[in-house]
This record gives sequence, C-alpha cells and structure tokens, in this order.
Amino acid sequence: MYTYGYRRLSLFGALINSLILLAGSTWVLLESVPRLFNPEMPVAEGMLGLAILGITVYGFAAWKLSGGHSLNEKVLNWHLLEDVLGWAAVLIVSIVLMFVEWPILDPLLAVIFTLFILFNIYKHFRETIRIFFQAVPESVLTNKINLEMKKIEGIANIHHEHCWSLDGEHHVYTAHLLLHEPLSAMEQQQLKKLIAEKLKPFALTHTTIELEFPDEDCRDQNK
Repeated sequence: MYTYGYRRLSLFGALINSLILLAGSTWVLLESVPRLFNPEMPVAEGMLGLAILGITVYGFAAWKLSGGHSLNEKVLNWHLLEDVLGWAAVLIVSIVLMFVEWPILDPLLAVIFTLFILFNIYKHFRETIRIFFQAVPESVLTNKINLEMKKIEGIANIHHEHCWSLDGEHHVYTAHLLLHEPLSAMEQQQLKKLIAEKLKPFALTHTTIELEFPDEDCRDQNK
C-alpha cells in the first residue's frame, strides 16, 4: 500500500532520465572529442534535410513540454532540448559546409552543445538526488514555517520538525508542538485552526502536527 500515492514515481522517472542523459552526453563527448583531431567532411546536403526535420519534430515536442513543473518534466524537456540543439548544430554546420570545407565544425559544435546540456542536466540531477533522499525542498522553507508557528501564542517549543518533498512540488511537514499549558478540547480545536491558517501560505500537501502538554514525555524523544 502506498499511503502517499504514486507521486514519487515521477521523481524516480526524473532520476532514470537524468542518468540516461548523463550517459548519452558522455558518450557524445567520447565520440566527438577524438574527431576534433581527425575531422572528416560530411555530406552537407543530407545533413541539412535531416536537421530541418529534427528541429521541427523535437522543437514541437519541447515546446509542448515546456510548461511542465515536475522534475521529471523538466528533465524530459532538457532531453528534447538537447535534441533540438543538436539538430540546430547540424543545421548550422551543414549550411557553412556548403560554402567552405571546415569539417572540424561538426565535432566542435557537438562538444560545445553537449557540455551546455551536461551542465543543466547536472543541476536537475543534483536536485533530484536531494529530493530522493528527502532533503528539505527549499533551504529556508523549514525556518520560515518555524518562525510562523512560533508566532502562535501558547506554543513553548517546536521539535521533531521535518519537511520533505514527494516529487519536488508536493511537500510534507510534520512537527511536535510543546504547549505552555494544558488546553481544553475546544481550545485545541481553535489552536488547530490557527495552525492551519499559518501553514496555508506554504501550500503543503500533507501536514502532521502533534500537540504536547507541559511535563508530557515526547514519545519520539529517543528516536
């Protein structure tokens, strides 16, 4: 049973796609760098036709996916953008080679664009790894929530505070709140409503708040 649903499948997909892109880009570099020292003249006309087709197909797909917000969508979009830039490089090279015989342009542009893609994929890959291991989605998010919670009258201390993300968009927050004094059932309900109002601006998907009375032992203190 998956109590949080299947949101982390998107994160897992982003991880797999990042690894594929990193491996593919590394392979392109391994193939392109040696050709810098021994370039061969390609067929420019054939390159031009394939480049136009590639830019059209992959460009449309990248445009359709550009509005995505999940990490998986961002990684896939970079994958498509890599293809678009690759075909753009082929287009530029094919036009130039129709007029001058500079075969080194082909591997040179391949190396430049691949390094550009690697840089951006690495950023997304690093963020995916952070979220995969349940790091705080934003470095200051927990501090912001903590400050808002401490503004609530009646809360003496906040501990066992945790914040992580399911997929980079949907965040989870849990905390134990130590109260200054015991509260009646009605007062607890009012406090919970106030806590919900404080947490609302952070658009958290799941929250778990435990209230602890003075002199009450925290059941998680040794965990």
